[in-house]
Amino acid sequence: MNTAPPSPATPGKTEGLRDRKRRETMQRIADTGLKLFMENGFEATTLDAIAAAAGIARRTFFYYFKSKEDVLLAWQGSGFVEAIGPALLQEPADLPPLAAARHCLLTLAARFETKTSIAADALLRSTEALRARKLAKMVDMERDLAQVMAERWPDRAAEELRVAAMLAIGALRLAQEEWRRDHAAHPDTARPLAEHLRATFALLDRQVPPAA
Repeated sequence: MNTAPPSPATPGKTEGLRDRKRRETMQRIADTGLKLFMENGFEATTLDAIAAAAGIARRTFFYYFKSKEDVLLAWQGSGFVEAIGPALLQEPADLPPLAAARHCLLTLAARFETKTSIAADALLRSTEALRARKLAKMVDMERDLAQVMAERWPDRAAEELRVAAMLAIGALRLAQEEWRRDHAAHPDTARPLAEHLRATFALLDRQVPPAA
């Protein structure tokens, strides 16, 4: 399975043995869970089945995840904050936060197009409860992005950064929806997610012209 770590090591920091083992175990549980969800369906896959297949005790499972829903949610925007954080910190300080987020998202768009991310996204849209959790996760991504922005632009008002984060993640969400429809209708000729994201930001520019 082509995977992306749900909890990658923090760039720039030395990863200790304990942290590495914890990350590897979390990755194994996430890999195993997604594999079972894809093979048997989300509802038919039990928490105990995931733990057994991952080679851990039920009690150990709860050290890493609160529920099987959280295993699936680990694949939504996998590594997003860890990836966009260092990228945003490299953006020029005089660049508006939304413009910087746009540049970073366009650069990172390919990580949302992996087979595992696509499979996880389909599962997250398979039930009403999971769709609600997926939307809640997007709100978490907005909050996390705003926090990263606050680190890069400490003199900017918190409200301004929150709005910029909401617009950026909203554009990503809409672009993903358009990309899924395009991919479903034209699997062999669908445009890359980055193109849909660029088009979505262009629509946003018509409503809210970029700051000078």
